[in-house]
Amino acid sequence: MVSNMGTSTETLSNKKISSAFIYFFGSFGGILFGYDIGVMTGALPFLQTDWGLQGNAAIIGWITSAVMFGAIFGGAMAGQLSDRLGRRKMILISSLIFVVGSVLSGLAPDHGSYYLIGVRILLGLAVGAASALVPAYMSEMAPARLRGRLSGLNQTMIVSGMLISYVVDYLLKDIPGDMAWRLMLGLAAVPAVILFLGVLRLPESPRFLIRNGAIEEARKVLSYIRPAHEIDAEMAQIRDTFEKEEAANRQGSMSMLFSSKYRYLVTAGVGVAAFQQFQGANAIFYYIPLIVEKATGHAASSLLMWPIIQGILLVLGSLIFLAIADKFNRRTLLRVGGTIMGLSFILPAIINVLVPNTNPMMIVFFLCVYVALYSFTWAPLTWVIVGEIFPLAIRGRAAGLASSFNWIGSFLVGLLFPIMTSVLSQEAVFAIFGIICLCGVLFITKCVPETRGHTLEEIEQQGIEHGAAKDERLEARMNH
Repeated sequence: MVSNMGTSTETLSNKKISSAFIYFFGSFGGILFGYDIGVMTGALPFLQTDWGLQGNAAIIGWITSAVMFGAIFGGAMAGQLSDRLGRRKMILISSLIFVVGSVLSGLAPDHGSYYLIGVRILLGLAVGAASALVPAYMSEMAPARLRGRLSGLNQTMIVSGMLISYVVDYLLKDIPGDMAWRLMLGLAAVPAVILFLGVLRLPESPRFLIRNGAIEEARKVLSYIRPAHEIDAEMAQIRDTFEKEEAANRQGSMSMLFSSKYRYLVTAGVGVAAFQQFQGANAIFYYIPLIVEKATGHAASSLLMWPIIQGILLVLGSLIFLAIADKFNRRTLLRVGGTIMGLSFILPAIINVLVPNTNPMMIVFFLCVYVALYSFTWAPLTWVIVGEIFPLAIRGRAAGLASSFNWIGSFLVGLLFPIMTSVLSQEAVFAIFGIICLCGVLFITKCVPETRGHTLEEIEQQGIEHGAAKDERLEARMNH
């Protein structure tokens, strides 16, 4: 394993790589993630018409959510494999799978619903892997003082990928026949090729290199992204953490994640990742043309400007986050954002009961409020926290588990939303998501520690101390 680590970045050893290049392509996987989240929003109305799927809520839900179903397993597998093969190598493999899946999606046979579902599950393996690997890689490369901002680049890439897909969908909407949706899906291969070429020049994470004995290679990588006077101290801190964790890490089982030593931080990270999706954001991103169609009566295929509006809000919000990421506590932003998001979902249902003849576009206005707040709170901070909160000995597995729970939520929202809106009003469905948003605020208050400004090793120590204190309190109660 050690020799493999030496050769994985051997071609980089004679070249200086700029930190800007490392951070840009380190987070570029988010473009793939975002493009595939967004592209079906525009493709679905055309696919529905071409294959006669109107009224078949289950098939529509499965085609939309198949990527998320695959991502559940992709995130978990990538997390464990990245602890063995490295973050960089797994990102390369993911990009290749993404190219194949994108091309196969565009070549789907006529009325091939089950074929498309299967191919999108394959595509989901790559999307899930990217969602797990990119935050872990970025958090391990970024210095503590900039980790929130640099990890937030992942979210900027995700929403930029979404906006690009919305614009591509809009530009291709007038192409005749079935070529519009085929090109929309197939063009996802382009950012995947760009990612592969960029990551070929990226170094491996210094923490992974040290873990696998490539000490000099790790020092070289740190020299790209740290001032010279900080390198020795960081190397010593990482090695000290490894020495403390080595015995536990030999166990190598998933049960480690929920041992008393790690349970607090694992629960916090996985819980934040799950709540982000169960709050219902992707119901808007996947189905906004159909939501507006139901509210206004206009054909969804003529409403593709609405996804672009949502995409612009997301990109602007991600840029706001980059400006404020390390100026406000993570918990504060999550609680404020979650509260307003919850109210923006609940208020339309209340108004609809009190004033039954309210303009149906009211719900679209409140959805825009939700997207605006989500864009610079829960959307980026989830991946910042997933990248920084897990202890080093279990980081790959824990990040994979968090990613899987995130994708389980995304899958269920994508699958069930069209089914729920076929039996309930849109206002009622979104009110349910609003209650989940407020539950997420309570979870942040009770179960998630503050991580801003702390090194990864300090966060780990904080979690271990919390677990030890809880064990002491439990033992004291048992003794009494």
